[in-house]
Amino acid sequence: MGEFRMPSLGADMTEGTLLEWLVRPGDVVHRGDVVAVVDTSKSAIDVEVFQDGRVERLLVEPGTTVPVGQPLALLSDEGAAGSTAPPAPVPVAASAPVPEPHEAHIAASPFARRRAVELGVDLSSVSGHGGVISVADVERAAAGREESATVAPVSSPAPVSSPAPEASSHARAMREAIAALMARSKKEIPHYYLTLDIDLHTSLGWLTSRNAGLPVDARVVPAALLLKAVAVAAAEFPEMNGHVVDGAYRPADRVNLGVAVALRGGGLMAPALVDADRLDLDALMTAMKDLVARARGGRLRSSEMSDGTLTVTNLGEQGAQSVHGVIYPPQVALVGFGRIAERPVALEGLLGVHPVTTATLAADHRVSDGHRGGLFLARIAELLDEPENLVGGRP
Repeated sequence: MGEFRMPSLGADMTEGTLLEWLVRPGDVVHRGDVVAVVDTSKSAIDVEVFQDGRVERLLVEPGTTVPVGQPLALLSDEGAAGSTAPPAPVPVAASAPVPEPHEAHIAASPFARRRAVELGVDLSSVSGHGGVISVADVERAAAGREESATVAPVSSPAPVSSPAPEASSHARAMREAIAALMARSKKEIPHYYLTLDIDLHTSLGWLTSRNAGLPVDARVVPAALLLKAVAVAAAEFPEMNGHVVDGAYRPADRVNLGVAVALRGGGLMAPALVDADRLDLDALMTAMKDLVARARGGRLRSSEMSDGTLTVTNLGEQGAQSVHGVIYPPQVALVGFGRIAERPVALEGLLGVHPVTTATLAADHRVSDGHRGGLFLARIAELLDEPENLVGGRP
């Protein structure tokens, strides 16, 4: 009999709340199947099972918060003989906060669900942008309800509603979790930092030609090209791609590239593009758009939150010239890109103006040093100077 436990969905996670079971006792499951939805301090995550088997018993009811590692369900080997008697029911405390069934199917971020509870808004009455309900949607619905409720005769003064708090309790919890993890990273990991300006004249010219004539939804943006270059370089520099576990470095056998995503309700997540180096450029672009949309909609898979081997953060759209990131433990490196801006560039004695981005590397001195880190950044620049070689995926 095996146990399906509350997974660790990031180094900063200590507990999670089971929102929903997607299986029932008697169901047969296979490795990679999504079996539950868990709410962390950052998002609602679709949790996958990592073994084949049959669900014998669900040990935790929806609405229950449990620590990482606590069993959530019992699994038997698929096809194994067992009792035909129905599984014993799970005792439920009267105070257990079980979500209302009519809201279970509604696509809403965890922030939106908590804000709806705080404001007394029925999520089934809220329309979300792109099919996913956000905090802003909930607050607009609450404001509209209050406005209609405060309509009164002209002779009666209209009541003034109290302003909404600047941040929900969930957003504050996320900020505290991020702060705790970053403090731990700076305390435990001996960071070193390197910076390299990368000329993107060739790659952006190539990308413009490639996108010409394509519909907007089929075009590749520069961010995807930067991610692909990092992923390919990471496969060649194993000391930048892996984890430190129990004081020992374990290089990863695949490149699962974490992508830093700013959430609409505030906060940050870094879900992973699995096997990013093996994706061709178009597939990576599609996967990147899908990952960002689901991160902001609160519908990520557990493997995307727990399997990252190296993280990339890009603050170019926010106007920052460069970013010196903090490594996400237990990873050992983080690559940052600043905005792409036209700068003077000297080539073969001639001065021109080219699009340039500043790339930075934060790396773990326990695993690598500045020499290898410099070569890693140089390889990224080299790959971006030969963009046609980034189109296909690595075998």
